[in-house]
Amino acid sequence: MGLSILVVDDSAVMRMMISRGLRQAGFEVTKTVEASNGEEALAKFAAGGIDIVFSDLNMPTMDGLEFAKRLRKLSPTVPILLITAEGSSAKMEEAKACGVSDFLRKPPTAVDLKLKVGPLLGPA
Repeated sequence: MGLSILVVDDSAVMRMMISRGLRQAGFEVTKTVEASNGEEALAKFAAGGIDIVFSDLNMPTMDGLEFAKRLRKLSPTVPILLITAEGSSAKMEEAKACGVSDFLRKPPTAVDLKLKVGPLLGPA
């Protein structure tokens, strides 16, 4: 089964690392949609066909938490993984309340992606 992903990060390098890491983890990524901020990502998500969303926490225009809240209004079920270098328990709780499914530390490895994405979508 091919995977359509949305990667939201103001770093083009990080967006590429997520897509490459998923392939290295054994996932068949057939479509990668990229956005550099939450506003752009919401518009691209609305076009449809996304299986899972990866979002940075700190971005210009709209941060990852506001993006997750707005995305949940469009889709209550799509998995959202928040990617961040931060990791306070208060921030994690706030993110869960905004609809985030799980978290990844920056930079995520293929092993990290397999461990987090597998349970959300099924095995690679």
